[in-house]
Parts: sequence; C-alpha cells; structure tokens
Amino acid sequence: MCLSLPMQVVAQADDNGHFAIVERHEHGTLRRERANMMLIGPQAVGTWVLVALGLAREVVADGERALIEDALAALAAELAGDYDPALHFTDLTSRDPARRRET
Repeated sequence: MCLSLPMQVVAQADDNGHFAIVERHEHGTLRRERANMMLIGPQAVGTWVLVALGLAREVVADGERALIEDALAALAAELAGDYDPALHFTDLTSRDPARRRET
C-alpha cells in the first residue's frame, strides 16, 4: 500500500518544472525531498501537492489537506496508543451540518 502525503513546493529542481523540491513538517522534523511533477505539471512555490514515492500525483486544496492532516494525526495517535475518537474526523462525526463534509 502506498500513502500519499501533503507536501509544499518550496523550489523548482530543474528549468522545465519536471521536478520540484517539496517539504513538510512531521513531529518537529523537516522532511524534504525531490518530487517528480510530470503527472500534474509545473507548480508554483507554495502549492501543496500529494506525493507518494517521490511522485506528485495531485494538487491538494487547503480544505482537503486539512482532512488529510487530521487523518494522519489520527493514525499517529493510534500508533502511539493515545487515540481519542472525539479529537479526529470531526467532519464525519459532527452534528453540525456545516462541519460535515459533503460527499
């Protein structure tokens, strides 16, 4: 199974936009890597993309990125043994329709 992570474009790695330097902060650590951008084309610095195995596969909007980050935080909490369902996936469990994600 492959897990895509939201990463932010911080620099172009070549002149034609086929590769970019992307990064994310994980648990106080900076993760930086070179990503192949050929599936989605050149992206501006500051753009968030989903990256799996060094390949950027889609541009991700802020709202969707927040949901992905919440899911990743839930997974990390479960692995650490302190998962609390009330703290995660509020877009699915909230009684407030404005907080629920439409499908």
